[in-house]
Amino acid sequence: MDWILISIACLLSLVGLIGCIIPGIPGPPLNWLALLLLFFLSAEPLTTDFLLIWLVVTVLVTGLDYWIPAAGTKKMGGTRYGVWGSLIGLIIGLFFFPPIGLIFGPFLGALAGEMYAGQNSHQAFRAALGSFLGLLVGTVAKLIASGMMVYYAVKASLSIW
Repeated sequence: MDWILISIACLLSLVGLIGCIIPGIPGPPLNWLALLLLFFLSAEPLTTDFLLIWLVVTVLVTGLDYWIPAAGTKKMGGTRYGVWGSLIGLIIGLFFFPPIGLIFGPFLGALAGEMYAGQNSHQAFRAALGSFLGLLVGTVAKLIASGMMVYYAVKASLSIW
């Protein structure tokens, strides 16, 4: 039974890492599910507290991944129209143009929102760039969290040998 759990956990870990880069695949949640499966190994290499801590990290990183592009827009001088445009662009990109829409949706949404607010093209582009940089920061955060979860998954898998 342990080998089945380890095999599925390895697959989830790999897909989770890929999901950190390719929008539309929930990277950190898949990596957390891999840890959850490994919790049920006969050797019990993971504790309940460990799983709860990584659940909190997973929820935070996943939530921040959706919030950071809007915050980047605001940080780069965007108005509330740009922030809302970034969020709307993210949602439209997520549902109508995955996976590429998740990359360009917040950027285009922030740009459109800023242009609607009457900003000049330079300021609108700057705010949209903030959205794109926020997307990159969110991706790096997901990669770090998922990379650590993969490390612990491999460590737990090897502990039964």
